[in-house]
Amino acid sequence: MSGGHFNYDQYKISQIADQIDDLIFHNGSQERDSYGELRYQDYAPDIVEKFKLAANNLREAYVFAQRIDWLVSGDDGEDSFRRRLAMDLKELKPYQLAADK
Repeated sequence: MSGGHFNYDQYKISQIADQIDDLIFHNGSQERDSYGELRYQDYAPDIVEKFKLAANNLREAYVFAQRIDWLVSGDDGEDSFRRRLAMDLKELKPYQLAADK
């Protein structure tokens, strides 16, 4: 069975992380919309750090949901679940947080 135990909703988790990435990237941007309003906020550095933490956690949650989906759907066995989970988590490229510097 090709996944689908969670109705592929794990991708929504990934999309939220991508949207947070966009907020981080454009933080403080002076870009304006067609009405002349600023398109993005200018969040304080401590808030941006929380955004980074959230994006990291969401990406990790996505990996767990994806791997569990494949396991319970019969696409992976327990051994491949363990191996793929470890590999996927290792491949994540998390934001460097100020506390980690």
